[in-house]
Amino acid sequence: MKRNNIIIIALCVLIASCNNGEIKTNSEKKESIDSTAIPEMVELSKDQIKNADIVVGKPESKDMFSTIKVNGVIDLPPENIITVSVPISGYLKKTTMVPGTRVSKGMVLAVLEDQQYIQLQQDYLTAKSKLEFVELDFNRQKMLNETKSVSDKIFQQSKADFETQKILLKSLSEKLKLIGISPDNLNESNISRMIQITSPINGYVSKVNVNIGKYINPSDEIFELVDPSDLHVRLTIFENDAANLSIGQKLYFSTNNRPDQKYAASIHLITPNIEEDRTTSVHCHMIGFDKRLLPGTFVNATIELNNARVIAVPEDAVVKWNNKPFIFIEETNNKFILTPIETGTSTNGYIEVKTILPNKNIVIKNAYTVLMKMKNSGEEG
Repeated sequence: MKRNNIIIIALCVLIASCNNGEIKTNSEKKESIDSTAIPEMVELSKDQIKNADIVVGKPESKDMFSTIKVNGVIDLPPENIITVSVPISGYLKKTTMVPGTRVSKGMVLAVLEDQQYIQLQQDYLTAKSKLEFVELDFNRQKMLNETKSVSDKIFQQSKADFETQKILLKSLSEKLKLIGISPDNLNESNISRMIQITSPINGYVSKVNVNIGKYINPSDEIFELVDPSDLHVRLTIFENDAANLSIGQKLYFSTNNRPDQKYAASIHLITPNIEEDRTTSVHCHMIGFDKRLLPGTFVNATIELNNARVIAVPEDAVVKWNNKPFIFIEETNNKFILTPIETGTSTNGYIEVKTILPNKNIVIKNAYTVLMKMKNSGEEG
């Protein structure tokens, strides 16, 4: 029995030794594969380089930015949104305007009619005619007063009548101008019961609030016009990001219906307060004009924060191995060395390289193709 126990113990030790030896061997084999899976250098033939479209070149000196991504809308300044009304009440006689109609400055938007317009023209012409009489009387009384033929009181009354009539004529003249009638061209033969409402801007009609036959008061909004020539971008910025912004910073934005189309703008105004939702508004001037952009359109924007001149390579030049970035440096013709790097900011298809690089060419296009070739070479080895 004692002899059997000794044999069993010996067998257990032997089995354990064999298992440990097998585990060690597998571990060593895995370590060997990992260490040789990717050699440091790979050599490609000219045909391989040509067929894989592998391109070499120098790292570049680039202006790189850290960025923040925000949302906003296309907006217009208040002076580009015009509410059209009429200074003197009247009935709408004619209009062809509908929302979206393009208008130019001076174009007729609507025609109104009312007896008030006739009365105003009559009052003006009557006042103009009376002014001629009052002026003649004033000049006559002035001459008589100089010779002491009339009293000062009569002369002063004549002068007051003359001044009063000039004031009346001037006020009536301004009222005529308000409704689009030229006082200089008005006479008894061209008095009209109708006036024209014209567009003060170039743009388009965004709202129509009237219909034919409606009586329109001065407080009524007839049309709303929009001048899209000064579109800007209004962005919503969170409190934590607002402190990093400054006037003049550049940004790029796109719309949901054209996500691949990038538009440039720059920060023009930063609202100096934080709202209850912990955001503030930033107004940006667009660089260039695209008539396809409409007020109210939602946008996605990327703001460039800080500018620095750095060494950068195309994104296609950087490969990842074991979650670490590498590039391929050309040692000699067609021979490339896998070199670890430290990366920084990524902007517009380029990646900042913080590692000091030798003055040599690197693979700037299809670097992953070189990595796969190197991996295959390691596995074959």
